[in-house]
Amino acid sequence: MDALIQLKGVTKIFGGRPETVRTMLQQGADKDEIRRKTGATVGVNNVTLDIMPGELFVIMGLSGSGKSTLLRCVNRLIEPTFGSIVIDGQDVTRLDKEGLLRFRREKTAMVFQKFALFPHRTVEQNVAFGLELQNVPQQKRLEIAREKLALVGLDEWGSHYPQQLSGGMQQRVGLARALANDPDILMMDEAFSALDPLIRDDMQDELLNLQQKLHKTILFITHDLNEALKLGDRIALMKDGSVVQVGTPEEIITNPANEYVERFLKGVDVTKVLVAADVMKRPSPVLRLQEGPTVALRRLRDAGLSSGFVVDEGRLCGLITVDSLSKLAAEKKRTLADGPFEDVVTVAMDTPLDELVNAIVTTRYPLAVLDEQKALRGLVMKSSILEAMATQGGESHAS
Repeated sequence: MDALIQLKGVTKIFGGRPETVRTMLQQGADKDEIRRKTGATVGVNNVTLDIMPGELFVIMGLSGSGKSTLLRCVNRLIEPTFGSIVIDGQDVTRLDKEGLLRFRREKTAMVFQKFALFPHRTVEQNVAFGLELQNVPQQKRLEIAREKLALVGLDEWGSHYPQQLSGGMQQRVGLARALANDPDILMMDEAFSALDPLIRDDMQDELLNLQQKLHKTILFITHDLNEALKLGDRIALMKDGSVVQVGTPEEIITNPANEYVERFLKGVDVTKVLVAADVMKRPSPVLRLQEGPTVALRRLRDAGLSSGFVVDEGRLCGLITVDSLSKLAAEKKRTLADGPFEDVVTVAMDTPLDELVNAIVTTRYPLAVLDEQKALRGLVMKSSILEAMATQGGESHAS
């Protein structure tokens, strides 16, 4: 699949002497040195990224890292000084004023930290505003506005005014307004940063639910690492205008590129990032439904186990204890099919670590990790959860 957005050597220099600054950057000068010697500020430094269609791509970093400047370069709200920005095969940096206006209206939409709603317009009219600028007939644009409001759970609020809505609801209106133009690319600049923590978490979930339905290409800007790890298919971490690492949340957590990334990751809540597949252990031995109880009993005792998981053609049947196997052997049973099997808690491969913690404290046995075909793929023990948390520097809630 070809990238929808291709950034090549994108650089933004605020101030004069751009060629001098570029030469200094190539020679290894940092932002402070450049500012002292030239008075110029480096906003973005030689960023090259490929963003795929349908990807929720997070650009994150601390204040002053260049993340918002980079986002604004993509749709030329800020003019890049050097580099190319190719979107769907078209170099945006070469568009004239009319072409740029058409590109923004047809290809992109933005959601800002501040909701920027018109107080004198109803919610429905706010959502329809972009369509009004495109001269879409009133009936049609209001119909689309109602559809998008329903999509974000505000279908009964269209006739209200923004000041009658909570902050989280107003941000949903902003999201619906951005979606009304049906853009290929949705740009979200610190969109949830102004919200209270609980509302912010709800909006993150809402965005993920919408993305499952719409499959938009989303550029999401944040300074919050936990938000980035929760939302991003991939993350670009920025520092001083440069991208220092690009990867999936798991790649960044498990293989930080340098000391700066390691420091950045301190305190991250790994329970929101790691999943069952990351912490499970290979089940051994696994008992087969058709084997005899005496053989099964010997295998468990050789392994020093008091119980074992039983499968039939890979699919989990349950767990059987040594005591139950001894009774089957005494009764001369030929297979394990007569059980009895203990009930076990099963989880999917992508179950988050925080859910595993909650599940494992309620059961005596390891959690059985199943794939989509219900085949047993691994076991999660309390010790493996604690090990994962210790390795990543997290704190355990399991006891």
